Amino acid sequence: MCGICGIVGIVDEPVLRRMADALRHRGPDDAGFYLGGNPTDGHTRVGLGMRRLSIIDLTPAGHQPMSNEDGTVWIVFNGEIYNFRELRADLETKGHRFKSRTDSEVIVHLYEEMSDECVHALRGMFAFAIWDSRRRSLLLARDRVGKKPLYYWHRDGLFLFASEIKALLCHPAVSRGLDWEALHHYMAFGYTPGDRSIFAEVAKLPPAHTATLRNGGLTLQRYWTLPHGNLCSPRYTSVHDAAALVRHELREAVRARLESDVPLGVFLSGGIDSSAVVASMREVTGQRIATFSVGFGQAVPSYDELPYARMVAQRFETDHHEEILEPKVADLLPTIVHHFDEPFADSSAIPTFVVAQATARHVKVALSGIGGDETFAGYPRYLGIRLSAPYGRLPRWLRILPTALLRYARDSEASPNWGDWIRRFMTGADRPLHERYIAWTRFFSETDLARLATPTLREQWETDVEAVHRAAFAAHGHGDPMDGAFRIDLTSYLPDDLLVMADRMSMAHSLELRAPFCDHRLIEESLRIPPTMKLPGFRLKALLKTAFADVLPPQVLSHRKQGFMVPLGRWLRTDLRDILEDLLSADRVRTRGLFVPAAVEALKQEHLRNIRSHSDRLWTLMILEMWLQQYLDGSRSSAQS
Repeated sequence: MCGICGIVGIVDEPVLRRMADALRHRGPDDAGFYLGGNPTDGHTRVGLGMRRLSIIDLTPAGHQPMSNEDGTVWIVFNGEIYNFRELRADLETKGHRFKSRTDSEVIVHLYEEMSDECVHALRGMFAFAIWDSRRRSLLLARDRVGKKPLYYWHRDGLFLFASEIKALLCHPAVSRGLDWEALHHYMAFGYTPGDRSIFAEVAKLPPAHTATLRNGGLTLQRYWTLPHGNLCSPRYTSVHDAAALVRHELREAVRARLESDVPLGVFLSGGIDSSAVVASMREVTGQRIATFSVGFGQAVPSYDELPYARMVAQRFETDHHEEILEPKVADLLPTIVHHFDEPFADSSAIPTFVVAQATARHVKVALSGIGGDETFAGYPRYLGIRLSAPYGRLPRWLRILPTALLRYARDSEASPNWGDWIRRFMTGADRPLHERYIAWTRFFSETDLARLATPTLREQWETDVEAVHRAAFAAHGHGDPMDGAFRIDLTSYLPDDLLVMADRMSMAHSLELRAPFCDHRLIEESLRIPPTMKLPGFRLKALLKTAFADVLPPQVLSHRKQGFMVPLGRWLRTDLRDILEDLLSADRVRTRGLFVPAAVEALKQEHLRNIRSHSDRLWTLMILEMWLQQYLDGSRSSAQS
């Protein structure tokens, strides 16, 4: 599915049509929409709209919106339910009759049995809306980890919802006023928070939540949380047992995600996560596997994992496809910004967009290794957690000298940029560990923002943007702060950055992306494993490598993590310099009135002279400016086209 939208209240049919048309998919599988009302209520009217990418049940019987037998319950649904066949079999024994083979219809009948509690039985990625004319209520639901988006607007007896903000902006009542706290969060982390959007009147339904609209009132309820650390008692007596269980759980998560009536592929980066997905896929299917990779060629070898992807493709005899990313990013940027609807500063969106585009030429569904770093200790910053305790015990005078010398060290253009990482690690050594870890994940610190933002903008910022991160860390278990770091990333970075990027960039090409590492059962199991097993000493992702040591090429297991990154620092000094100078010119910054021109110029000059790498910070400012031009400066139609 590609997107859903709807109106509860006064339904303006032309507006609903425009909302449905604004949903991202434009392919041949587009379906129509349903306009209806509640015949028992002279005031309540409901319109449900959607755009459909057909993955399961390609026949007209699978089209949405879909209802139960007597037409009293209607659904629009975006996503996939991986256990729908088991659920359907159980529902049939209870007398429910089906007219299609879709997972959408299973949710309808499951709702009849369990009402709002139906979400607990679902395994998959989903955002759906159910209108129950008998109860005169609307139920919205979003999957546990937040793979599928859902936005809503509620005011004066009118309720709107949609998979994309641009659909909501089609309604004349929806204002484009900014949410300044969401902008604050964006400047800190490069993405907006999980419960609010960049527009003040548009909210997000958070992951693992339902929302019930009844009698004009909206009630949100969380139905799933990460298991608390104190309750995560370990089940393992050895690393061997833990590795065997990890391999089993990932294999089953992959098996569940092979459900499809169309061909599937795999995003293969050459790292351990996507390689483990390919290995698991080979274990559970006899069909030929199609793999897709993006590289940068010899110009930037430290960012290129194509040689390792080829090794995995050869090992499992996949139908392998490669795409070399040329630095023509300036041409892609307007389209990428358009598809996010909000400012989004993770530059990995660029290769994700390109590999999705290449993959969509061959298949409609692809699996990805997203989530493996957060579940099995893949980020180098986790090493910082390991080093923090012994480093903090050093005498203060021993820590001052290297910190002072690092001020004069030049950053590297290679991946990884060790100079910048070491500088971040040594900064703030006297702060609590969780605060240091959060600081490592920020693009701009509060001190940075105090210099960068104008006084008028700073006056709008009152919310603590780190509160969610601290609460996640506080639930850590195993007596190990690294478990708290995992929880911070699983609560914020994974759902609000990585999964947003994966969904928007794949669906921009009518490609459905599935992430086995984001299976909620696998995540729960991973948190029961002591961090010392996942990262013994300083070997990142050691447990996952042990689990697949007998099937993956040794070179793939031993090479250091590179990440799905682009050589952004170099590009900003070369191919993207003109667009950098244009978007962040002193006159433009001054006219915008959000940031201090001299502070922005200082960042530019330090980066362009290769004194310090400010690529992420400059990219954050550039994307924001481009987004403001598209969604606020331009005509209303520019954000709806």
